[in-house]
Amino acid sequence: LRRKMKDSVAEEHLYLGFSHQYRDSIFPLHTSISLFLLSYCDCKLFKIFLVPTGENVDDQFVTKNLLGDLEVHLISRCQLPVVVQSCCLPAVVVKDGKFCRAGLSVVLRHIIQKTYEADPSKKDVLELLGFKKTCLKACAEVSQWTRLCEISIPLAVEGFLTASPEHCQTIPPDILQLERKLGEPVRVHNDDKIRRQKLQQQKAGAKDAVPVLGKEATEEGKPVEMHEHPLPSLELSIAFSKLLVQEVSDAVNREAPRIRRTKTSDLPLLDHVFAEGLYFTLADIVLLPCIHQFLVSSKKQGKNLVNLPLISNWYQRVQKVPGVKKAAGKCNMELLQFPELMSAPEEELQDLSSVPHELEEENEDSHFIGGPRPTMTKLMENGIEAKFSPHPCPNWTLDWTNLPSAVSPGEGKMSRDRALRKQQQLNNLVAAVTKLAKPGDVIVDFCSGGGHVGIVLAHMMPSCQVVLIENKELSLMRAKDRSDELGLNNIWFIQANLDYFNGTFNIGVALHACGVATDMVIEHCIKAGAAFVISPCCYGFIQNTVKFKYPRSHKFKEILSYKEHMILCRFADQTAVQLPPERRIIGKQCMGLVDLDRAWAAEERNYSVQVTSMEPESCSPKNNMFVGIP
Repeated sequence: LRRKMKDSVAEEHLYLGFSHQYRDSIFPLHTSISLFLLSYCDCKLFKIFLVPTGENVDDQFVTKNLLGDLEVHLISRCQLPVVVQSCCLPAVVVKDGKFCRAGLSVVLRHIIQKTYEADPSKKDVLELLGFKKTCLKACAEVSQWTRLCEISIPLAVEGFLTASPEHCQTIPPDILQLERKLGEPVRVHNDDKIRRQKLQQQKAGAKDAVPVLGKEATEEGKPVEMHEHPLPSLELSIAFSKLLVQEVSDAVNREAPRIRRTKTSDLPLLDHVFAEGLYFTLADIVLLPCIHQFLVSSKKQGKNLVNLPLISNWYQRVQKVPGVKKAAGKCNMELLQFPELMSAPEEELQDLSSVPHELEEENEDSHFIGGPRPTMTKLMENGIEAKFSPHPCPNWTLDWTNLPSAVSPGEGKMSRDRALRKQQQLNNLVAAVTKLAKPGDVIVDFCSGGGHVGIVLAHMMPSCQVVLIENKELSLMRAKDRSDELGLNNIWFIQANLDYFNGTFNIGVALHACGVATDMVIEHCIKAGAAFVISPCCYGFIQNTVKFKYPRSHKFKEILSYKEHMILCRFADQTAVQLPPERRIIGKQCMGLVDLDRAWAAEERNYSVQVTSMEPESCSPKNNMFVGIP
């Protein structure tokens, strides 16, 4: 009975968007990708809901054979749990719970982890998360690879399928970007050893060959005719021996003395077998439904795929992975078969060098040499110096001794000195939020970590709804445990990247939002017309991204180049207590200038912004705080 009760409490609901059905896929492609992973994992742990984007919910609108053996329910957007209504789909929420996971990568990684927890024999499923279990873990704003897989490729394919015939003549730039990625050398954690094996194989004159690929490499009991493969067999044998739990032969593993003496720089590079390198991962699962639709559409239009040899060969290779064809069959995906492409004729090969590297121009010089003084002098000559407003309530403090222990940040997790400094930081943020908040307000704690800010706010302001948003699952689970101990009813937890939260709110808060995350939070608040209270951190990690370019304000852009602004950012991190006092003073001035640029950028959008120093300044080397009011 106890187990039954636990199971009913732990039931999780998976919500997938539905816009339309086209050929053998459900759109948006994020939904087809999610259903394909569920089929590949043979996962029946979730109650699945399709959420139509239109107003009319018709029980018959999805062809059953596109859903495989999954039971799927229909639900309108207004019937979604309130926490899910604030998020982009796909999303997973514990039934009747307040803990939501949103966004494609977060949801897919959760499906994999739940599948493995329910059946630890499914090690092949866990392997999808890759080395150190980090596949597609970095958010799309900071990882170009996550962005390409999670956002750019699905959107490019959806655009390609809906474009008019004349716009379908050219291959989308993001598809060409993937083709180029597949041509880049592979780096894996033990590549030195594998590259020595490859050198030995080359010296021995090993012939190209494809290893036996297991039971799925046969059709109707007959071996599939394999064409000579353009990749060396070493990478293939390593990749597929892992999938089939086989050992690579000792003959390959033994190194000759001359091979051991070869310099690493002289070793041959490794070629891609799968999207991320040698091993089949979640990235391949994400890309397959997208590339499949692109290839099917291209074939129908009579396009020659010779100018995408690496994608075409990858598509064929993925089909040989045990479980892929079966999962595709469940989802009614009719995978294409065509000969392996060796390489494109020169006259037909698209010039991939013309495909721009994302952010290549802006970030090509990531090493910024020289001190900050010339840049600071240049700003001073234009009348710009770091400005700090007086602290609105420097002596305000929470009565920590009379608060429940679970509210305190130091509850068994950090040293007494660090806990005291964290309390002092919280005094500053909570004081500022208290002055701004009204009963009924929604307060969002962005980049919440373990919930130090959000839990204090939820406890101190029971009439406000507090939302914690954090990408790291373990940190958010710790925050949830503390909240449960306190019995808080006015708090939600969302594991997602910032971009996947689209709810309305009144105040945004962030304590030590790292690098570009500070600008992401400010942008989110401005779009929502919300006030913000933010303490930035990790200025040295600031760099141009797809959405954010530096400097931020018109005034700074007129005076400083990107490179000069980056020098300020690098030196703004020079505030650690162990540094000489004069270095810390310059670091604080650089912090002030970087944050002045941010404040002016917000003021250009009709905000009133004050930059202050937290009290006491010793509470953190990163002690700046913004308060912005629309």
